[in-house]
Amino acid sequence: MKHSTIQLDDLPDEILMMIFKNMCQVDVLYSLIDVNQRLTTIVHDPIFTNHVTLLNHLSDGSICSLTDSMLDQFCSQILPKMNHKIKCLHLESSSMERILLAANYPSLDGLSLCNITLKTIIQYFLDENALTDLFKNKILSLTFNMNVNKKDNDREHVNGIIFQRIIKIFTNLQYLNFCPSSIWYSRISLKAFTANLASTTLSELHVTVNNFDDCLCLLDGRFNQLHTLYIYVADIQSSQQTINNMGNYFN
Repeated sequence: MKHSTIQLDDLPDEILMMIFKNMCQVDVLYSLIDVNQRLTTIVHDPIFTNHVTLLNHLSDGSICSLTDSMLDQFCSQILPKMNHKIKCLHLESSSMERILLAANYPSLDGLSLCNITLKTIIQYFLDENALTDLFKNKILSLTFNMNVNKKDNDREHVNGIIFQRIIKIFTNLQYLNFCPSSIWYSRISLKAFTANLASTTLSELHVTVNNFDDCLCLLDGRFNQLHTLYIYVADIQSSQQTINNMGNYFN
């Protein structure tokens, strides 16, 4: 490792940046922070520290946590030294709590949560808790991917409950991408939640709904700041509903 460090130090900063940008971000941060002052300064560049991904992508396309040794290193040494630079964290279910509690993140306003299990949802998103209390007013952008149980026959209703809770918890949310990795199993039914579903801050929404009635629920004025909507309608049928506030979205 010492010989490798000497070789790296012989290269100009611009070349090192090009090399590091083509490496896995986790490996760059894990391997090079605190090797020496010059490399630490380079890898503290916003390119590596503004948006931080702390999970592993496996060859079969699945996602898992970092190894225990890497997670220990990030939570005890790396994150506390770069916490003020981090604007967005890309996390998975099993290590999410530990990483979010490892440091104070004064600049954090974005979360991308992957492989979120039903257990995690019940623990953090259905009831009030200390973890969501820390971030509920800070998060402006949220991407939320669930670990889908394909045998759940009431998936649309469960998704609707989760969607409503996200809107309620994150009071300043401006961007929401709800389950982009699983279009069919991420569809939501909103008819049972229309009375309590609203946001005055959400401006961009990506979502899959069960049918056109659910689509119209999103356009009846309850999201009065919404200007960008990416929506997939799973069941194409005509709707008997009418909405009176469509003009508010297309002025």
